[in-house]
Amino acid sequence: MKEEDVRNSISAIQLRNKKVEAEKAWETSWQRTWLILSITYVFMVFFMNMIWVKWAYVNAMIPTFWFFLSTLSVGFLKSKYIEKYLSK
Repeated sequence: MKEEDVRNSISAIQLRNKKVEAEKAWETSWQRTWLILSITYVFMVFFMNMIWVKWAYVNAMIPTFWFFLSTLSVGFLKSKYIEKYLSK
């Protein structure tokens, strides 16, 4: 390989790594979590109004809250899984 090809390959790898880091930062960001929670809440309010649930605005908080708890526990379980996987 020529020196220029090596430099281009390194630049491509560095660019890819930056993209992967940015995607990982988005996946674990609070902005993403709040966006998903907001969308979940709006959808649940809409759905509950469609099926005539009383106090839909209040009742929509229940599935939204449990979804939020599941996102917290998944992160914990993921870190335990990775820890166990890397110890093999």
